[in-house]
Amino acid sequence: MKIGANYLGNNQCEFTVWAPTIKQIAVQIVSPKKRLIPMQQPAEGYWQTTATDIEAGTLYTYQIEGKTDRPDPASKYQPQGVHAPSQVIDQNLFTWTDPNWQGVPLAEMIIYELHVGTFTQTGTFEAIIPKLKQLKELGINAIEIMPVSQFPGERNWGYDGVYPYAVQNSYGGPEGFKKLVNACHEHGISVILDVVYNHLGPEGNYLRDFGPYFTSKYGSIWGDPLNFDDAYSDGVRNYFIENALYWFRDYHIDALRLDAIQAIFEVGARPFLQELSDATADISQELGRQLYLIAESDLNDVRTVRPKALGGFGLDAQWCDDFHHALHTLLTGEDDRYYQDFGKCEHLEKSFKESFVYSGQYAPHRKRKHGNSVKDEPGHKFVVFSQTHDQIGNRILGDRLSKIVDFEGLKLAAGTVLISPYIPFFFMGEEYGEEAPFLYFVSHSDANLIEAIRKDKQQEFKIFEGRGEFQDPQSPDSFQKCKLNWEKQTEGKHKVLWEWHQHLIQLRRTIPVLKKLDKNSLEVSSIEAEKILFLRRWTDDSQIFCILNFNRQEVAFTAALPQGNWNKILDSADEKWMGSGSSLPEKINSQQELTVKPQSFALYEIIQK
Repeated sequence: MKIGANYLGNNQCEFTVWAPTIKQIAVQIVSPKKRLIPMQQPAEGYWQTTATDIEAGTLYTYQIEGKTDRPDPASKYQPQGVHAPSQVIDQNLFTWTDPNWQGVPLAEMIIYELHVGTFTQTGTFEAIIPKLKQLKELGINAIEIMPVSQFPGERNWGYDGVYPYAVQNSYGGPEGFKKLVNACHEHGISVILDVVYNHLGPEGNYLRDFGPYFTSKYGSIWGDPLNFDDAYSDGVRNYFIENALYWFRDYHIDALRLDAIQAIFEVGARPFLQELSDATADISQELGRQLYLIAESDLNDVRTVRPKALGGFGLDAQWCDDFHHALHTLLTGEDDRYYQDFGKCEHLEKSFKESFVYSGQYAPHRKRKHGNSVKDEPGHKFVVFSQTHDQIGNRILGDRLSKIVDFEGLKLAAGTVLISPYIPFFFMGEEYGEEAPFLYFVSHSDANLIEAIRKDKQQEFKIFEGRGEFQDPQSPDSFQKCKLNWEKQTEGKHKVLWEWHQHLIQLRRTIPVLKKLDKNSLEVSSIEAEKILFLRRWTDDSQIFCILNFNRQEVAFTAALPQGNWNKILDSADEKWMGSGSSLPEKINSQQELTVKPQSFALYEIIQK
């Protein structure tokens, strides 16, 4: 069932709202001319009417039980914010130029996450478009956009959205977003949209006035969870499945990133995520191009990516936090919070081989056994990274790796991600070592809510005591500090780091073994005491050997390699990459003593004849 205001053309509009426990509901036209239009119930739980003399741009609310006016829960646009009337929009006004677009295959994606408000000084969709050429030159072929659904005010990460169908007004609204997606496709870049199906934000959240969207059956850190399995849950499921289809169909989105699916609570024979996967497969067939669902989950559960026929949800891929944690701890030495479960070479070694580090073992931080094995799942089902908005923003200073590790460590981090048999992912600015923080920021209007958020964040950041001063999430200054400094891309070490990322991406695209995301044709070993890892990957026609030194000292070792002449093709210690000068030879054989520079990354290749 399509919901919301569906503009039919010729000044006709079909209004549909799900309100199963309401006895009377009507469309209240607010402008251009105020009038009340009664609604009928064509299907159980749904109210509907087709109205005439409705122009695109008309403002409206729903009048509940003859007394309460509320914006449309499935509003397509909130031009005046979360508390104001919804607006009818004509989805056919925009002219798309991507009819032959087929998208980038999942296994070939190089993903770049960005936040619209801080990516440019202007902070709009259209301001991103001129930057697409640079991203394409870097080698990016997929951008992941943090949530754009309408949230309160003008500053927010996006996870406090309260109108899942409405594109944020301060970013440029529906037309601005379509212009960006269309431009991305013109540049050969797929668009992944971050969506939140586990909760809604507090301010402007009027869904309870319409029906049982929420349930108190389960506990959640974000308030009452959404109702995916209680009475009337069919309408809630439809609300979010239609939302996914809406982004695919009306905005030409190529993939959805599903936020924190561990907070989608339900008990039932047909999981919501499985139903969503089926619906996505159907619309993929309808539109004639492959669409994807990528999950965020901290459960380490194979069911996320396992096919439905094998009892899984059938999602296409998921973020692999374990890879990040293993890499981060080796680079930084941090051992607080969940990082206490990591810190050894063996952890990164296992993640290279199997994706999840914790696949049923006892996790000290969790004080219980955690996860199950995804060893047999292919590499293209996992997204790996050294930084994300979460891992940066959930620190008291919002400090990036560029503020925690030195230049050599940044090169090593990029090499580790791009040499993996997984889908690589970067957070905006990482490619040139951006030093601006990415803090948590909001712009609420409720004084009590603002104070509650301040206290909650202060409590959360107590673990960082002594590492910096708390930054007020409500302050405009906290937001302004997060804007990217694009001019740094052309300066000194920042320029070199950008070129390092570009070169690594190019190697990944041109060396056959790196193009193939195969966890089986891979060997990893390590010398724990020396904090050094060795990675070998192969296919029928190419083979690579990689040395990753996480030690802050020089390390001497004897290489144990298969027969053949190995040619060095990349070394982060080379002066070309602002290193101190490589100590590794240009060619190595099967048994040879080598010395590798501190925190360095070296790549050798042998061609199979």
